Parts: sequence; structure tokens; C-alpha cells
Amino acid sequence: MRIAVVGTGYVGLVAGACFAESGNDVVCVDNNQTKVRLLRRGKIPIYEPGLEELVHRNRAEKRLTFTTTLAKAVRDSSVIFIAVGTPQGEDGSADLKYVLEVARQIARAMNGYKVIVDKSTVPVGTSERVREVVRRETTHPFSVVSNPEFLKQGAAIDDFLKPDRVVIGAEDPRAQELMRELYEPFTRTGAPIMMMDCASAELAKYAANAMLATRISFMNEVANVCELVGADVDHVRRAIGADKRIGNSFLFPGVGYGGSCFPKDVQAMRRFAAEKDYAFRILDAVEEVNTFQKTKLVAQMKKHFGSLKGKTIGLWGLAFKPRTDDMREAPAIPLVEALLSGGASVQAFDPEAMRIAKGIFGSKITYASSAYDAVKGADALAIVTEWNEFRRPDFARIRSLMRAPVVFDGRNLFAPPQMKQNGFTYYSIGRS
Repeated sequence: MRIAVVGTGYVGLVAGACFAESGNDVVCVDNNQTKVRLLRRGKIPIYEPGLEELVHRNRAEKRLTFTTTLAKAVRDSSVIFIAVGTPQGEDGSADLKYVLEVARQIARAMNGYKVIVDKSTVPVGTSERVREVVRRETTHPFSVVSNPEFLKQGAAIDDFLKPDRVVIGAEDPRAQELMRELYEPFTRTGAPIMMMDCASAELAKYAANAMLATRISFMNEVANVCELVGADVDHVRRAIGADKRIGNSFLFPGVGYGGSCFPKDVQAMRRFAAEKDYAFRILDAVEEVNTFQKTKLVAQMKKHFGSLKGKTIGLWGLAFKPRTDDMREAPAIPLVEALLSGGASVQAFDPEAMRIAKGIFGSKITYASSAYDAVKGADALAIVTEWNEFRRPDFARIRSLMRAPVVFDGRNLFAPPQMKQNGFTYYSIGRS
């Protein structure tokens, strides 16, 4: 099948590479000439494990190409995916200007029947708005489909190639058949292809992310109660996770969620519910808890030190989660800002997000060359991202490098008895 993917951001590039991997001819379109030149040279603008190899292989096999010429890509393709950004507006709603402009350009370039697929995360009703835009610009037949992505950053390739489910919102039988044919290679192990109306498909994406965000905030609330009553959140988490109705996923307490999806999608869902005069009270609380949780480590530090002025804090982790360089809404950002405003200095390390961090903080913090370099002369270590390489460090080396052996662990990587045995004053989340 010949496919065009408009947008070479996180979703578009992963989708294009994975569709090519299953034998399709894919052209990825972007209006950023510099990015397209880099992609043609095999340079990947984002960090996602396995993506670089996938792009290189399919470029070599000539199944994957990159262009800035949208019109030709549309004419040469039967299915066109819209995978451009939907940035958050000031009121929390998703800004659809890029989606609708791409739809307009697709319509003007059409030379026959096309399936136009919303791959971007968009609020309910977007498919109808796209349909109206296209209808005004062309007399050619077309179908509009909603096909939300459910990719986890750091595991996006596996998620796409081996999905839990594929959600397709399509009312037109011809479009349904084309989309089923396109996704069948990815669902041979039995994952369902769920056909539904467009509004349900659009809402499914937001509902999934809102539920996961709710679990995180709920567990952080439980952790905060654990600290007050002397319970251990790890024991509580395992006990409730053993219930088959609940399960273990997304029950790890920490310093809050971040990234490009959960914060934006929670706010967008609240917003479009409010537009229908419905107050989504649970999500109001989810967001409130998450904002509070991002202050947790700073509160612990102030309680321990009294004042942050003149203190040096080593920071492990800047990305919002491991296996990505994404710092959008990362808990590290408000943490660093609070430390700096309190008069502390920060020396930070992250395996992948250092370049992004320099664009955010500039010269306000020190960028360490390794995890150990980050703790040299530090009055405390703060752990913000649970990278695997942070899990089994040389504790004796860390203690010898630090000015004081104090650790504030925002991801509960270590056991309190272990840290006490190694000579550290240790603070974690929901444990004593």
C-alpha cells in the first residue's frame, strides 16, 4: 500500500517507519526543510530506542522516503495520515490549526479517492471538522478516519509493531476495509482491531491517558498518606496490584507525571467536557495532585536543610521518563527552578536529555558528564528519572564524592535499609 504521513515528529516518524517495516511504500512529509535534509542523511531528530535502525533499514530498502512536497505525496498515496502537532492553547484546549491546514492542503492536492486519517491526538469532533474542510476544497471522493496512537515513549516501536489493540473510527465501509488491511500485519497474534465511530475513537485516546494519569496521582496520594501513618507504599502497592481488578501498571509513586501526552490530554479532556457544561471533577483533582507532587522533593530538602541557600544539589535524570530525551512537562523543570530560586546550585546528568536541558536552562545549571560527576561536592543527590543505569551505582564512590551523604529519591530506586547500611541519610516517596 502507498502511504503518506504528514508530520515527522514523534508519532509521524514512528508510524512511517513501522508501516514501511511491514512492506508498505511510505513517504513522510514535513515543511521543515532542515529536518527533512537530516532525515534523508539518516539523522534522527528524536531519541527512541530502535527507531534509528528501523529508519535506516527501510530507507536502504527504498520503502521509506522523506519530502517537503505534500501535493505529490498526496497524489501518489491512497492513505494519508495527519500526524502534526496539536499544541495546548492557553485555555487548555488542543489547537487544531495545523491539523486543519494540512487537511486543506491534502484536499487541494487530491486526484482521486483518498482515506485521510487523523493520527494526531485530537478532541472529539475533529474528524467532522476535517471532513468539512476537505469537502469545501475538493470534489473528489474521500473518507476521514480517526486512528489514535497508544505509544509509550521509550517503547514506541514495540507498541506499534505489537499493539494491545488498534482503534479505528470509520463509518465508510471502503475506508474500514483499507484500514483493516493496513493493520492486519501488526495484529496476527490476536490483538483486536476495534472498529467504531469517529467520536468514540477520538475519545478513547483521551480516556486512556486520563485513566493512566489518574492511577499515578491516586498512588501518589496513597504514598503521601503512607508517610503520615508510618506505612510503606511498596507493600501497599503490591497488595492492591495483586487484585486482578486493579493490576500493577501505573501504581508506582514518584514526583508526578510529565511528557507530551498526559498533562496535555488531561487538560484537553477537561476543556472539551467543560464546553459541554460538564465539570470533570476527577481530572481536576488528578491535575492538582500532580502539580503538588512535583514539589515533593523540594519540600523534603527544605525540611532537611532549613534553607537551600548555598547548597549544591546533584540531579540524576532530566527527561520526564527513562528511554527518551523528552522534557516536556518534566518534573525536573519545576524542581530545578525551585532549587535555583531558593539559592541552591544544580549539577545535573541525564543519559539522553542533556541537549534538551541546555535549551531550557542555559547556563543556569552545571551539566555533568556522568552520574558520578553530578554528585562531586554535592550536599545532596536528587533522583528524578528512573534510568536503569542509576539503579546499581557504586555507593561507596558516591559517598566519597559528596560533601554530605544525603539522597532524595523521587523514584524509590533503593531500599531504605540498604541506604542506611551504606551510610546515607535517605528520603523517598511514601516510605519511612
